Amino acid sequence: MPRLLKWYSFRGRVFVPVVLIIAAGLGYFGWRVHLVVRVLPTGQGPAGTAIPIEPFQSVWSDKTVVLLGVGDSVTRGYGADQEHSFFALLQKNDDMQCADMAGRELAAVFPNIEAYNYAVDFTTSQYHLDKQLPLIPAWPDDVAGIIVITTGGNDLIHDYGRSAPKDGAMYGCSYEQALVWTENVKQRIGKLLEGLVAGFEGSCEIFLANIYDPTDGLSDPYIVGFPRWSEGTRVVILMNKKIAELCDSYQNVHLVDIHSEFLGHGIHCTEWWRKHYKKDDPHYWYARNFEDPNPRGHDAIRRLFLLKMAEVLPARLSKRN
Repeated sequence: MPRLLKWYSFRGRVFVPVVLIIAAGLGYFGWRVHLVVRVLPTGQGPAGTAIPIEPFQSVWSDKTVVLLGVGDSVTRGYGADQEHSFFALLQKNDDMQCADMAGRELAAVFPNIEAYNYAVDFTTSQYHLDKQLPLIPAWPDDVAGIIVITTGGNDLIHDYGRSAPKDGAMYGCSYEQALVWTENVKQRIGKLLEGLVAGFEGSCEIFLANIYDPTDGLSDPYIVGFPRWSEGTRVVILMNKKIAELCDSYQNVHLVDIHSEFLGHGIHCTEWWRKHYKKDDPHYWYARNFEDPNPRGHDAIRRLFLLKMAEVLPARLSKRN
C-alpha cells in the first residue's frame, strides 16, 4: 500500500514557486515605477548641429522683415524660459549661455526685423486654422515675411488615451484610422499655409517643422506611465510624410526635419544598444511633460531652423530687394 504524503511535504513544492512568482511580480512593478519616476540626464552645453558663422556675416535683406511664430507650445516656448525658446533664440542669441552661437541670429542678417509669436500651448491644427490665422494682420508689399510653424503634434497625442481616439486627438488609434485622420490634418495645415501666404502682398517664406518621437522609434510610451499605443511610431511617420508632401507642394514652404535630429534623445537616450543611441550626446531633450522640448531641445530646434533659413533666404530675399 503506497504511503500517504503528509501535508507539510508540499510546502517546498508550493512555497518556493509562489515566492519566486511574487518576487518577480514585485521586481517588475518596481522596475515600471522606476521608469516612470526616473529623471533622465539632460546634459549641458550646445545641443544639435554646429552652425557656421559665414552665412551670418553679411546682411540678407535691409527691408522690413516680419518673423511670425504660428502653432503649438513648441513654437510658443513651453519647456524653456522666454529668452531661450527656439523662437526667441532665432531672433537673438544669448551669447553668454550659447557662446558657440554668437552672431548666428536673424538680427545679424535682418537689421529691420520685427517678431510676433501667435503660437498657443496645447493647440491643434484646427485651432491654428480657426483661431490663430484670423489674428494675423495683412502686410504690405514692402514687407517680407518669415514664418515658423510647429503643428500637428497635438493632433496625434491628445488626449493621451483618456478618451477614444478621434480626428484631432488620435492617441491610441489604429494605423487604418490614422490614414484618414492624418490626411485631414494635412488638409487643415494646407489651408493654414494658404491663408498665411495670402496675408503678405509682397513675399513670405514658411518653415514648417515635422513631428518628433519621444519614444525614439520604439512606440512604447507606456514605460513612462502613458497608455499603450503600439502604432504610435507608425502614425508619427505617416504624419511626417503628409507634412513633407505639403512642403513639396509649395515653392515657399520648407521642411525643417526635427524628427531625425531628436531620435536618440527621447526616453531611451541612455541605452547604448539602441539603434538611435547618440554616444556624443546621450541626453534627454524633452521636458517632463513628454511632449515639449527642454532648453537644450529648444537650442537644437533653433539650429535646425537657422540652417534651413541660411540655405534658403539669402538667395530668395536678394531677388526681392
